[in-house]
Amino acid sequence: MRTKLVISLFLGCFLASCGSKKLVRQTSKKPVGDREVVTTPELPKTPEVEEIPKVFIPRGNDVTSQYIGQFKEIAMEEMRRYGIPASITLAQGILESGSGNGELAQRSKNHFGIKCHGDWTGQRVYHDDDARGECFRKYRHPKISYRDHSLFLFERKRYFPLFKLPKDDYKGWAKGLKQAGYATDPKYPNKLIGLIERYRLYELDAMVLGKELEDAKKMVKKKDRYTVKKGDTLYSIAKRHKLKVDELKELNGLEGNNIFEGQVLFVKPVKKNF
Repeated sequence: MRTKLVISLFLGCFLASCGSKKLVRQTSKKPVGDREVVTTPELPKTPEVEEIPKVFIPRGNDVTSQYIGQFKEIAMEEMRRYGIPASITLAQGILESGSGNGELAQRSKNHFGIKCHGDWTGQRVYHDDDARGECFRKYRHPKISYRDHSLFLFERKRYFPLFKLPKDDYKGWAKGLKQAGYATDPKYPNKLIGLIERYRLYELDAMVLGKELEDAKKMVKKKDRYTVKKGDTLYSIAKRHKLKVDELKELNGLEGNNIFEGQVLFVKPVKKNF
């Protein structure tokens, strides 16, 4: 009898320890009152996908759009460093350099038509402008021209009032540059503003300032602007807004009668802030 009992106990222990094993997910037990609640460990969260930042893309494949694509990052960096609207810097670069194809820009990498003046000790070239054979600054690279443009405005007292304007007030900057004597052309402000609004350069200012691009559009007052549609002529636009053709051309700094679809035109005089 004792032998049978020992054998039974031995078999019981063997079966208990060597039976089939199952894989069990580890759990932890947390006491809640008089009960124990089994919880499973949390799986690691999937990293959230980063939002793709908004990127300014030039509107077309024309020479000016290509120029904008090439120099927009430089203009934005200059705005971060010196507070000059990127829209103004690019518009001046486009206008003064002929979108990088003007003779002065080609010969001397001077994209802003900056003359030598008395404090210039660098290289120079001579070019006909207001007078024959005027002295202009020469640079090794257009990027140096952009930096010198920033310093030229930042270090001269006559431009100090401009730096008190909101950093995206391109209209105030355009008119202030003319008043401070940057250019002699009376149409200079409207030419700059026309370029900025035609190519949406104000969006670059918004990006530097961390504003939504939709907010940037609020800088353009639609009540005093008109976007050219297919079939429009200067005469038809002028008549619609009770203007003479010459008045419309004067408002927009137009030398000729050519306009294109999508072009933004002033149809009311720009109010002066200065």
